[in-house]
Amino acid sequence: MRDYLANEVRNVVVLGHSGAGKSSVIEACMYFNKQIDKFGPASDGTTYLNFDPEEGKRGLSVYTHLAPVEWKNKKINFIDTPGYMDYEGEEVTGLTIGDNALIVVNGKEGIEAGTERAWKEAASKRKLPTIFFINKMDDEHAHFEQVVADLRDKFGKSVFPFEMPIIENGKPVGSVNILRKKAWYYNDRTNAKEVPAELADQVEEYYAEIGEAIAMADDELMEKFFEGEAFDEHELAKGLRIGVRSGDIRPIFCGSAAQQTGIERLMDLITEYFPSYAEKGRVKALNAKDETIDMETNENEAMSAFIFKTVVDPFVGKISYLKVMSGVLNSDSQVYNANKDANEKISQIYVLSGKFQIGVGKLFTGDVGAVVKLQNTDTNDTLCTKNRVVRYPAIDYPEPMLGYAIRPKTKADEDKLSVGIRNMMQEDGTIRLENNAETHEQVLYGLGDQQIDLILSKLKSKYKVEVETSTPTVQYRETIRGKAEAQGKYKKQNGGAGQYGDVWVRFEPCDSEEMEFAEEVFGGAVPKQYFPPVEQGLRDCMEKGPLAGFKVVGVKATLYDGSYHPVDSKEVAFKEAARLAYNAAMPNAKPALLEPIGKVTVNAPEEYTGTLMGDITKRRGMIMDMGMNDEGEQVIKAEVPMAEMQTYANELRAMTQGRGRYVLAFDRYEPAPKDVADKVIAAAKAKAE
Repeated sequence: MRDYLANEVRNVVVLGHSGAGKSSVIEACMYFNKQIDKFGPASDGTTYLNFDPEEGKRGLSVYTHLAPVEWKNKKINFIDTPGYMDYEGEEVTGLTIGDNALIVVNGKEGIEAGTERAWKEAASKRKLPTIFFINKMDDEHAHFEQVVADLRDKFGKSVFPFEMPIIENGKPVGSVNILRKKAWYYNDRTNAKEVPAELADQVEEYYAEIGEAIAMADDELMEKFFEGEAFDEHELAKGLRIGVRSGDIRPIFCGSAAQQTGIERLMDLITEYFPSYAEKGRVKALNAKDETIDMETNENEAMSAFIFKTVVDPFVGKISYLKVMSGVLNSDSQVYNANKDANEKISQIYVLSGKFQIGVGKLFTGDVGAVVKLQNTDTNDTLCTKNRVVRYPAIDYPEPMLGYAIRPKTKADEDKLSVGIRNMMQEDGTIRLENNAETHEQVLYGLGDQQIDLILSKLKSKYKVEVETSTPTVQYRETIRGKAEAQGKYKKQNGGAGQYGDVWVRFEPCDSEEMEFAEEVFGGAVPKQYFPPVEQGLRDCMEKGPLAGFKVVGVKATLYDGSYHPVDSKEVAFKEAARLAYNAAMPNAKPALLEPIGKVTVNAPEEYTGTLMGDITKRRGMIMDMGMNDEGEQVIKAEVPMAEMQTYANELRAMTQGRGRYVLAFDRYEPAPKDVADKVIAAAKAKAE
């Protein structure tokens, strides 16, 4: 593979719903270009891109993969992303480095949740130049015209079909190029034919719409359009380039990856009309003083590269995927990690194609590749020169909300579990592990059950650790509503020096989250040196409440009397006396259970509003605010008990057909209803027995 300059590279992130055929389309491009000698269905686990054992097991993509295709003196870096929502972190990774988007749509199923998410993230949010490819047109149930109508209705009039299938006896036998107004048949791909009569009117209608959109791209073209003159081939190409780059034109092409139809024209469209990274001109970065600066997107600029993905390979070590943002990255060179303030040695540079690593001497601006065995570099780091230190923004991953408490089946596997999770967290920014000091649980967070299952499967296959999971313990709190006081007297005599401590403590409610300690001892009944042990003894007791063993909050404890022995009194005795006073008084202070309340923000299409509001109410939640965001989605803000939200990630997905998302954060504690408190207390007692 030869070196490619910035203006010769097209970075194309391939998006769409799971099962639309994204990987198959890319492999069809590679097969057409004779880069691979076979390709087949993704379900058999042996495809060029979905080569990982976990992908073979699931029959779908779960990771971002790179596939460079050399086409007509250009290099197309296809960035294959998973379409399933649980692997959205990989999709975001692809979107971060892609300069253009190819959205693959299933010709049979039409618009699905993954199609909408792809449009929202690529075209709407990031403003990437976008092309649609309606795949699987060889399926007898494919409906091209309906899918086109739905795409235009959903995403607006910037979406135009640039070709139409020719259907005979329910099967596609060729296609019409709308711009050229010519037909090509699959049994004679070299000779153009006249447009079939039954498609002529529709072709003219689409051509007129495209012509108007092209005219809007340039003043000269607009003038010619309004004078009624036809555009020549060069003018069409000029207007299309401008329109696709600006987002005013989003072409729809169609074909079948399985049958190798539409593939050549798709690659032509990508190389002719998608912009190169060089055409950005400048990208924003932060310098060493955290000031925003512009970096030029060409080979003459100082070298900078962004690490967008990390893979921990048991044989090779750490593989760092990178995109050269400016300048030239050379092998056998030294670079500077601006995030870690550390130097790194670049030994060999690779271009990645599926699971294969192709050694190259250098990478130019805009190109993507990988380096190995960097000592201090992780995902989201920037490599640059010491002479011009810059940093690029980190990838904004979706927040993992679904949590499971995990533990190895054997105690001997604890270290292997830690290593495995740590390595996977380097590879996936949507994995989070929390060690809860209060519940003594390790809680693994992910985007959904499929991702959690993938993590556990990799722990078993790659790190030889079997893991048990359970629902995380909800961190309730306990408090008191009344006032009570009690004596705690500890006396121990076993011959020789004894132990003696005697305290009277009053317990009452207060507004503090932690226990407040006060003393009202008169006349030296308890010497001052024993106040700290009494306080510490009470604080230790507050870690386990009298109802269900949860931490106690909102309590003021006042030491107001007691006695001591000049010889036998010791700190440990007064600490124990405080515990006895706590145990005697707290059950009489009207103890109550508090439940954690979270603030949740749910984003979903408006048609699901009623369902979501009803569901929140069933979860004992309270709607606080509602409105619409810039994408036209309904935004619901509510307060809901955290215990009711533990599996909400899966349930929201089911309610909204994968179109909803949410963020939940702890807000405060409130008294739990009696029926809830009774269940929690009963469960705690059963667990203790």
